[in-house]
Amino acid sequence: MTSAPHGPDDGGLEDRVPFLARLESQERTALLSLGRELRFAPRVVLLHQREPSSHVLFLVQGWTKVTAAAANGYEALLALRGAGDVVGESAALTGRPRSATVTALEPVRAVAVEHGLFKDFLGHSPAVSFALLGLTADRTRAADRRRLEFASMSVRQRFAVLLLDLARSHGRRTAEGIELAVPLSKQELAGSVGASREMVQRLLRELREKEAVSTGRRTLLILRPGILRRIAATDQPVPGIPSPQRPPDASPPADGPPPPGETTRPRHGPAGGPAGRGSGPV
Repeated sequence: MTSAPHGPDDGGLEDRVPFLARLESQERTALLSLGRELRFAPRVVLLHQREPSSHVLFLVQGWTKVTAAAANGYEALLALRGAGDVVGESAALTGRPRSATVTALEPVRAVAVEHGLFKDFLGHSPAVSFALLGLTADRTRAADRRRLEFASMSVRQRFAVLLLDLARSHGRRTAEGIELAVPLSKQELAGSVGASREMVQRLLRELREKEAVSTGRRTLLILRPGILRRIAATDQPVPGIPSPQRPPDASPPADGPPPPGETTRPRHGPAGGPAGRGSGPV
């Protein structure tokens, strides 16, 4: 079995190694042979939060987003899952309703394996069971680390860290800069850092004015990552980018995302910090 790389200076990359990549080729082939292939168009929901669970999905192609909605309707982006990842495994093992919604961001192919077959396979394959335990442990540790880091960060810092994290995990280098290969809306970016959509629009506008990023419809190109690193490390104003301020008469709402300029931990909070491959089970 292939183990996930880890070490003191890996920046937590162990949580980004997808489940299928942790298996030997023979194990991977045997597991996928138990299911049937499904295809999903962009924006189609693969799994619904709180629905009864009957199967596990192994992603073969394409990116998905994992989100969870609070009682008041606030939606947080928990993770991005791509080829090689597994979704729905927690509900399969516990028998509980699904804890999050999984939605296709682009055309997605996945293999669906029924609960019974999946659990029987785990029971007869200790190596695969340990790989799943290792994945869960890595994601939990990464989520705890990111939650701790984000608790002391301002919205500005959280957003800079998110963009840098997405560039590392989902970036595609071009002649102009680093293009984020995952199509995320401003609302989805906001949900990942516990901010309002308006706040994200304001921060993006300021970064565009400094020529640090270039944006389009569901596209984002990082031109000067050094500016983002400075913001993430110190939250000191970068020349040309003023610090967002809350109006004197503004006060945090009883519910919903924090207002523009909020610099304390968000009321609903980013559930796992930057949306990497995973922050927890589904």
